[in-house]
Amino acid sequence: MTFGSKIAWDDTVLPFQLDVSNMRGRVARLDGVLDGILKQHNYPASVEALVAEMALLTALIGQTIDLRWKLSLQVQSNGPVRMIATDYFAPKEEGRAARIRAYASFDPDRVTDGPAYDQVGEGYFAILIDQGSGTQPYQGITPLAGGSLSACAEAYFAQSEQLPTRFSLSFGQSTEPGRPSRWRAGGIMLQHLPKASPFVADKDGEGALLSAADLVDGEEGENWSRVNILLDTVEELELVGPTVPPTDLLVRLFHEEQPRVYDSQPVRFGCTCSEERVRQSLSIYSAKDIGTMTTQEGLVTADCQFCGAHYELDPASVGFEADGEDDG
Repeated sequence: MTFGSKIAWDDTVLPFQLDVSNMRGRVARLDGVLDGILKQHNYPASVEALVAEMALLTALIGQTIDLRWKLSLQVQSNGPVRMIATDYFAPKEEGRAARIRAYASFDPDRVTDGPAYDQVGEGYFAILIDQGSGTQPYQGITPLAGGSLSACAEAYFAQSEQLPTRFSLSFGQSTEPGRPSRWRAGGIMLQHLPKASPFVADKDGEGALLSAADLVDGEEGENWSRVNILLDTVEELELVGPTVPPTDLLVRLFHEEQPRVYDSQPVRFGCTCSEERVRQSLSIYSAKDIGTMTTQEGLVTADCQFCGAHYELDPASVGFEADGEDDG
């Protein structure tokens, strides 16, 4: 992919609704967000692709949460890529940018040059929502299945939320003359608006995963099928969006469905780590524990997996025995 300078709709999520078919969705375009996430690390190309896909899913799903909430996506597997974690921090005020961060943990000796999803083994895909202090975080989990992270997310919504959901994503490295390559991503998320909380019997017996098609029938099923056929006509470059604005893309795909758009949500790369948070995380340890963490230089060090920030602390100032507290 070859693009010019920053595009007006880069790093935005545009929510929309299809009035005829009773669908809602989002169009996301990520550029600077991915650059901020990936430049902190030296991932192999296949791991970068998984992180890019996960960040794009996070942007599309995260736009639905309320102000000041936090949404996290996680993949845990027994494959070469052991974990992928992302966070979406909703803005504190309307009109402000949301923040996204992400990182992956992997075994360099096991990662191959094959397809990105081949680096993920058996495990689970999880979505967590934190509504703030004083509330119980929500967590939903589904097995890894379907051949892509977007397929795992679709299975999650079908299984845990019983919401027919479809993702169409595109991501890859863009190039410009005289500049290093960088990752860019774009995608569409579609969901059937729920009329109620339906009860859906197990598919093919206990343990089988539901799909979007299992959740709709009759007129709703026809609407879902028709809109998915329209989405199947989208081209990868249209999703990534170097020349096609999100609004034009929606008209091109769904003009007969009467698309209605809402205010777009800007997103940025951002991390919440700080020295205070590091101190809080160390507050559960005794002076003896802190001693085992102290380096030969007499410091307790910590590195943020998300942004690469490095912290150096005086061991006497951390742990629950800091500042002269007694040991129980």
